[in-house]
Amino acid sequence: MAITREDVLRALATITVDAGGTTLPGSGRLSQVVVDPTNRVMFSILVDPSEAERFEPVRRRAEGAVLAMPGVSGVFASLTSERGPNVPQQPAPQTARPAAPPRGAAPGPGPALPGVRHIVAVASGKGGVGKSTTACNLALALLAQGLKVGLLDADIYGPSVPKLFGLSGKPRVIEGRTLEPMQGYGLKVMSIGFLIEPESAMIWRGPMVQSAITQMLREVAWGELDVLLVDMPPGTGDAQLTMAQATPLSGAVIVSTPQDLALIDARRGVTMFRKVAVPILGVIENMATFICPHCGQASHIFGHGGARAEAERLGVPFLGEVPLNMTIRETSDSGRPVVATDPEGQQAQVYREIARTLWKNLSGAPSGRTAPTIVIE
Repeated sequence: MAITREDVLRALATITVDAGGTTLPGSGRLSQVVVDPTNRVMFSILVDPSEAERFEPVRRRAEGAVLAMPGVSGVFASLTSERGPNVPQQPAPQTARPAAPPRGAAPGPGPALPGVRHIVAVASGKGGVGKSTTACNLALALLAQGLKVGLLDADIYGPSVPKLFGLSGKPRVIEGRTLEPMQGYGLKVMSIGFLIEPESAMIWRGPMVQSAITQMLREVAWGELDVLLVDMPPGTGDAQLTMAQATPLSGAVIVSTPQDLALIDARRGVTMFRKVAVPILGVIENMATFICPHCGQASHIFGHGGARAEAERLGVPFLGEVPLNMTIRETSDSGRPVVATDPEGQQAQVYREIARTLWKNLSGAPSGRTAPTIVIE
């Protein structure tokens, strides 16, 4: 049966937000309610950052009320302090409370994930630069060093990790809402791609993206990890801000091809992470050089050395170059990452050297650092 927005609002009308019996829809705190074609329901509740602890039980009750509706396949419910255009201003409460943050300030981040030493975002300013393939092989290369590693595919609109690891099926629910991560060549792996149909289009607004990423971070049994790599969607939008808000990042890795068009966007990625006080652990130049398998001649199809030069100009570490190579492409398409299936091969050694440099840079970064408050100017 199809679930309508009105059905959801009726269920949410049973949830009160204060002692006076004000309902959630009547409080002016409820965002737009979205129901996707698979009957997954998404909404957020507007709160001041100082109210987050008090409203978490309200969020859970609202989530439970909607999840109990016949036909609902899932619920993404979150607390947010970002006011949407249709949400009215709340009257100031009569009881004293801490002063509100400056205008435009987003809510402070949550605590570090229990048991996870470092969370690292693998990002790019634009799509098509091989970021997901790099994140996949980089995670496996860190694993080869004897580290405990996980990989979160946060690219909500274009999840690639299931394909790269040749994984299918849905993760098992361990307890309550907690999911057991999938296993790929010894890595703990989670992706929105495991939770939706392969051809589903994720037509989600910002709050829905924020909710999905937060849930995949906090409602997955990651266990003890040295590094959790997060494969970010391209760009500098909601997903990147959510990562900086929701959990303290130890740093970010920027992936770019050498060509000027990609470097322009990579530069924006560096600037964005710097604005939210996330350290840049390094830049990787992907598709750097093509070696003809027949004549052995090197061709710089996308240019060469641009990412290295840009890293030097920006004053951030350069982690290394990954060649444009058919073996990497073939193993990625077949779900057999080159670092796992040919660990001593030339291409795998490239990723392993980058991973060694990354771990060296990361070891000097504080684990579980206090994440910043983000101010949108």
